[in-house]
Amino acid sequence: MKTVALIEDDADLLALLRYNIEKEGFRVVVSSTGKGAIELCRREKPAVLVLDIMLPDTDGIEICRRIRSHPDLARLPVIFLTARASEGDKILGLELGANDYMVKPFSVRELIARIRNQLRGQQSPERVLRADAIELDRDSCSVRLDGKPLTLTATEFRLLDFLMSRPGVVFSREQLLDYVWGVDHAVTDRTVDVHILRLRQKVESDPANPTLIRSVRGFGYLFEASKPEEHADRT
Repeated sequence: MKTVALIEDDADLLALLRYNIEKEGFRVVVSSTGKGAIELCRREKPAVLVLDIMLPDTDGIEICRRIRSHPDLARLPVIFLTARASEGDKILGLELGANDYMVKPFSVRELIARIRNQLRGQQSPERVLRADAIELDRDSCSVRLDGKPLTLTATEFRLLDFLMSRPGVVFSREQLLDYVWGVDHAVTDRTVDVHILRLRQKVESDPANPTLIRSVRGFGYLFEASKPEEHADRT
């Protein structure tokens, strides 16, 4: 049974939506405030988040921004509910990472259809990532280089996983801190440089002249393999 997280401060609307979404066969977890929204999503692992923008304690847009910066939640589909109907508000919400945007008042049946649409677009995350001589297995949290086991720390594994799954994309140090260490991290940009250096020493044939984990001056880092691949090995 798929879980839908619903964050809405209007008690009547919250009850109405919960009743109708549950009637369609979903499990629903709810909150009437934005406080604790990130923890709710981490704990319940919803397939879709339905999020009111105008909450009494936290702006829904800020919650969405934090979700997109969280390593465990970055791919969670977010549907905004809002009374803000201007084109500018819609564009802002979508640019900040919302997958869909519904203006109040709206049809509950349409909302459920949009939830189902988000679920249809979901794919199971790939279990194994391969690029050049590196093979990363997410299930066993293991990495092989040229077929031989490679010893990485948990943070190095998350950093390599994140970069390998997004080849060719440049990320700033701040973005890597948010995605790999979490939005509530208490570390500095220098931490990223140190971990990149250590990771290069383990995966690059010539760490002084890296070809996989590259620096982009003035921007950050990217993973660039000659033949990046993803394999859904689900045996």
